Amino acid sequence: MDNAFGRKLVPPFDPYANDTNFLLAAYFFPYIGLTGLVNANTLLITPAALSLLAGLLGVEAGIDAVIRTLLYERLNQAVTLYGVSVAEFTDRISDLRNRLGGAGVKDEALVMPRDEGADGKVTGNVLSAGNDSLSYARTPQELLRILYGTGNESKPGGFFPNGTDGLLANSFGM
Repeated sequence: MDNAFGRKLVPPFDPYANDTNFLLAAYFFPYIGLTGLVNANTLLITPAALSLLAGLLGVEAGIDAVIRTLLYERLNQAVTLYGVSVAEFTDRISDLRNRLGGAGVKDEALVMPRDEGADGKVTGNVLSAGNDSLSYARTPQELLRILYGTGNESKPGGFFPNGTDGLLANSFGM
């Protein structure tokens, strides 16, 4: 959360302090799985793998939508101790994921200008999707940049301070 605000939050953000904080912390992850699975579709060949992907994609999209809906219900609520709204928190988290991903806007927060909303008709953004109502796709490199929190798929940090160990991560110089 410090990175999303560009400064140390005082007191430090505690995801377990209350329901809203927990949802804000949870807002970060399902999006990662969802956008990664959308891209994975292009990498799979067998019917069994595609079937598994479809099942996982449905669950990730559902989890993301539930968390976004619960946060949307609290949109104008102030986040205790920080004096900013839930809407601003999600804006900052989405902006951070876009900056770290390094591939343009592939994440939008809970509120957006009407002309950028689904079909150019809505400001609410409960579903993580572009104005064509399709989910965004992120490459493995983009996902590592976000999860590492460094904006560099070869430089560990964030959720994986020691990096990850696998064929894909190692192919980026880990």
